[in-house]
Amino acid sequence: MKKIIVAALVLSTAIFVGCKGGASGDPKAVLSEFFDALSKKDMTAARKLATAESKSMLDLMEMGMKTEGSKGLDKYDKSKMEFGEVKIDGDKATVSVKETTSGETVNYPLKKEDGGWKVAFDKSSLMTIGMDKMNEKNINPMDSISKGMEELNKIDMDSLKRETMKAIDTMNTELKKVQ
Repeated sequence: MKKIIVAALVLSTAIFVGCKGGASGDPKAVLSEFFDALSKKDMTAARKLATAESKSMLDLMEMGMKTEGSKGLDKYDKSKMEFGEVKIDGDKATVSVKETTSGETVNYPLKKEDGGWKVAFDKSSLMTIGMDKMNEKNINPMDSISKGMEELNKIDMDSLKRETMKAIDTMNTELKKVQ
């Protein structure tokens, strides 16, 4: 009787693990499913394929979809992508994805979480992707910030105050006409 119970437990565990998500062992398949979910606007499915840290970014995307529609989600259309090689380093992986229209390649990070691969779509990971692209194009973010600060320093604050006051006066005049 004990052998039957043990066999049943082993069999049910194997079936449960096997049905849990066939792609969880393959980073490329997980990323592909994630893109499918995003392109279908299925944020529930996308959350299941992303790391826990990614929840706030996906919540933000969902909020944006409610106000702005699905603008920008077409970039996750797999028919416009070529999935490249997977690099695994312990509990981290990257999948190279080439956007066929522009020819741009992005290395998407994944992490092992709860025994399976999950897409790292959190702020830190997305910032790393952005910084990698800037470095690839020889853009130094500190140079851009410095140039922006130089431009701000050139602004005549007194002139800006005068123009702001004129704009406020004009608005007040127009509001009085409406009342």
